[in-house]
Amino acid sequence: MNLARSPVDIFQVFGDSPQVLTEVLQDGVNLAVWRRRLPAQLEDFAQLVISLGQPLADQRVIDVDEQQMPALTGLLREAADLQGYESFVADVSWLVAAYTCLLGARRVGLRLRVLQGPMCPRFHVDHVPVRLLTSYAGPGSEWLKEGAVNRRGLQEDMPPVDNIQCLQAGEVALLKGEKWQGNEGAGLVHRSPSGRQGRLLLSLDWLA
Repeated sequence: MNLARSPVDIFQVFGDSPQVLTEVLQDGVNLAVWRRRLPAQLEDFAQLVISLGQPLADQRVIDVDEQQMPALTGLLREAADLQGYESFVADVSWLVAAYTCLLGARRVGLRLRVLQGPMCPRFHVDHVPVRLLTSYAGPGSEWLKEGAVNRRGLQEDMPPVDNIQCLQAGEVALLKGEKWQGNEGAGLVHRSPSGRQGRLLLSLDWLA
């Protein structure tokens, strides 16, 4: 694994339209963020889910087709009676379809979780090609610019607090991992946000 990359080779991109997500396909980009603001209906739904105070989760593998919207029957079924549920399912379906189209995926792993604390509290890199993350409620993942921490000592080396970047609720992020061809040693360094604020987190992984 090549850990000797120059920091100037690795960077992140941000934009106000979903088109920015295509930038993750470019060499050197290990994070692309669509800085979207959730519609009020989705914000309200996510807060209602958090207020249930239950560790809800939905995990599934979806066989996808670029020509069809994914079928997400029974998605997070415990929340099906809450106002805004249909809009939420439609939004998740759109994100799965966009992710599928961008990567040419045939199979996608979907995880939805209600979290009351950090899931991955230590800074780390993902050993996947590219992962989509978005928090419908609560803070998003924390991440580091290249050079803010020694990659060789991720478990021991703690970066200064003022170097830690944070995704916001509603933002859609594509995080390039170590298994993206040509990105070895350059996966985005990130972790779950600190604190115990409730989150409704969606993650998508390219499986095939």
